[in-house]
Amino acid sequence: MRRHVSGIVGAAMFLFVVAVVPAGAHHAFTAEFDSNKPLKLKGKVTEMEWINPHAWLHLEVKTPEGKTESWMVEAGTPNVLYRRGFTKNALAVGTDLVVDGYQAKDGTLKMNGRDVTLPDGRVLFIGSNGTGAPGEDKKKPDGGR
Repeated sequence: MRRHVSGIVGAAMFLFVVAVVPAGAHHAFTAEFDSNKPLKLKGKVTEMEWINPHAWLHLEVKTPEGKTESWMVEAGTPNVLYRRGFTKNALAVGTDLVVDGYQAKDGTLKMNGRDVTLPDGRVLFIGSNGTGAPGEDKKKPDGGR
């Protein structure tokens, strides 16, 4: 009987940890990004990370002074991006992009991406839904686009 109870308690603790850990890794827009600091970056893709809970786009951006900065752009989940038309090859290294979004509150070279304008003029929504980001239409699963 003791083994049976220990097994149930152990399984319950395992399920609790599994359920809590992913939730703690996700955050609301307002926890990290500032809606009063909109940004428009023009740069070249250096890397695209297709990881959960958010994909990350890495850009090389030239400042007006000619300095090169490496920016990280948080995007939606890989699954959501795929359903919006992205593939792993859609944003190849060296692709020129314009990214609209919001800067991190801590002032680092990190932003929450909203839209990406591709070289052919197509605009794709890369943001996450349900985060509280400005202009987000919570009634539409594609963010109102």
